[in-house]
Amino acid sequence: MTRRTKVAIIGSGNIGTDLMIKVMRGSDHLEMGAMVGIDPASDGLARAARFGVPTTHEGVEGLVAMPGFEDIEIVFDATSAGAHRANAARLQPLGKTMIDLTPAAIGPYVVPAVNLEDHLDAPNLNMVTCGGQATIPVVAAVARVVPVAYAEIVASIASKSAGPGTRANIDEFTETTSQAIVEVGGAARGKAIIILNPAEPPLIMRDTVLCLVDTPDEGVHEEIRASIEKMVADVSAYVPGYRLKQQVQITPVPEDQPVQTLLAAGATGRPTHQVSVFLEVEGAAHYLPAYAGNLDIMTSAGLQVAERIAARKANG
Repeated sequence: MTRRTKVAIIGSGNIGTDLMIKVMRGSDHLEMGAMVGIDPASDGLARAARFGVPTTHEGVEGLVAMPGFEDIEIVFDATSAGAHRANAARLQPLGKTMIDLTPAAIGPYVVPAVNLEDHLDAPNLNMVTCGGQATIPVVAAVARVVPVAYAEIVASIASKSAGPGTRANIDEFTETTSQAIVEVGGAARGKAIIILNPAEPPLIMRDTVLCLVDTPDEGVHEEIRASIEKMVADVSAYVPGYRLKQQVQITPVPEDQPVQTLLAAGATGRPTHQVSVFLEVEGAAHYLPAYAGNLDIMTSAGLQVAERIAARKANG
C-alpha cells in the first residue's frame, strides 16, 4: 500500500472545506489528519467531524496540541494573509511544510503548470491568488515564445464567492499577483485588477490577460497561440473547468497609443502587438457552487503541489 502523507487544513471556511473534500475524494498520496478552525459552530468543522477527521476550534495552538500532530507533514493555510504570518511563525520551526492559500507571500510563488518542480523543498510555498493561478500560466506561455514587456490581468469573480478573507486581502491580492506576474510569468512589468461582480444569478470566474510584445512576425504569432493553447490544456488537467472563452487575439498597437507609460523603468523599444486572452473558470462543485471557480482553482492548485511533494516522499 502506498504511504500517504498526513495533512492538516487551517481554515474551516469555504476554501478549507472544499480542499478537505478534494483530499478525501481524489487524492492519491494525501490523508486528512486535522481540520482547524476558530469557530466551534462552523459548517466546515461539523462536516469534518462527520467524515471522521480530527478537529479543533482553537486555531493553530489547538492543532499543535492535538494527538497525532507529530504525524502531520503538510499544513494548508486557508485563512488570511495576516493570520498566515502568525501560523507560519508557529509551525515552520516544528518542521511542517506550509502550503499557503493566502496572498501573504512569505515563501516562493508556485503556479503548478509553470514551476511546480522548482520549490518542492521550500518550507513555505505560496499559491499566489486565484487570479494569479488563472492568468500567470498564460503570461508564461507568451513569455516562453517572446519577451513580454507588460502584462495586465483582470480577474472578475462573483461577489458571492468572495468571503471575508478575500475581501480583507484585496490589497494583498493586487500586490502579490502583480509581483508573481513578473517572477513566475516572466513579464518585465505586471499589473493585477480584481472585480467583485454582484450580478444575480452569480457569474462564473472570468479572466482577461493582456500582454504587450514586440513581434510583428505572423509566424511568431502562431507560435504564441499554440503555446497558450498548450498551457490551457496543462492547467485544465488539474482544473477541469479552466478554458479559453474565445480565440486568442493578437492585434497591432496603434502608433498613437502611449504604451511606454506601462513599461518597466529603463525599458527600450516599443511593443508592436497586444496579445489578448479571455478565460473562464468553472468550479468542480465539490463543496462550493460551480460559479466559484476562483476558489476551486486555488484548492486544485494547492492540492496539486501537495500531491507532488507527497509523491516524492513516497518514492523515496
